[in-house]
Amino acid sequence: MADGVYEVTSVLDGKLIDFDGHAARLERSLNELDMASPISMDDLLEVHRELVRLNGINEGMIYLQITRGAPDDRDFVFPDPAKVPSTIVLFTQNKPGLADNPVAKKGIKVISIEDQRWGRRDIKTVQLLYPSMGKMMAKAAGADDAWLVEDGKVTEGTSNNAYIVKGGKIITRELSNDILHGITRKAVLRFVREAQMEVEERSFTIEEAQGADEAFITSASTFVMPVVEVDGAKLGDGTPGPVAARLREIYLEESRKAAI
Repeated sequence: MADGVYEVTSVLDGKLIDFDGHAARLERSLNELDMASPISMDDLLEVHRELVRLNGINEGMIYLQITRGAPDDRDFVFPDPAKVPSTIVLFTQNKPGLADNPVAKKGIKVISIEDQRWGRRDIKTVQLLYPSMGKMMAKAAGADDAWLVEDGKVTEGTSNNAYIVKGGKIITRELSNDILHGITRKAVLRFVREAQMEVEERSFTIEEAQGADEAFITSASTFVMPVVEVDGAKLGDGTPGPVAARLREIYLEESRKAAI
């Protein structure tokens, strides 16, 4: 049923990146599914910090998942929350070099595939079969990721938000039920506007992306990652562009300052 929600929070220098944003989105996802949280957000923060301490995480990630619980019988009807409490699971991943990922120096290649997901992609559920299939399609094609396309327009990547840059203007799809409301996306767009860079929130086509000066993706685990090829077409000279590189620097610098 994919009746669960999740969040992934990065850890840099032993501190949590964008935790408040992830906690707020978690609450929204739970509310949209009418699912009770088994823990307060204040206690959840302390659990995250304790996991970082116990596991000695300097750079890495914390995965959090909440499901509706374990009822005695199998049924499409949701169990009574008064009788069946929600289940919460967290685990850590130690990832040295997360911030200095060498892939960011060369960029990634993406292919396009049809977006066949359900209509509420704004809810961060564990329903990840098609995104996983998309990632495998990309790997089979010699690429790193797939951009999903619906009605001729790019929605997002398999686990990230998508952007193109043309004439200095950053273009990314507007928020709706069609895409995940990325926490890294929100932070990056704030930094973009603070730097007085031009941004336009609208959908774009694969053909427009192939003609862009550069492109990139954002997510909690990749931060800002340059895209250098779309469906076999190199962007610019086929190397990461200056806008993506600068935004990655800004994001890492500012996020480290605000980490808790």
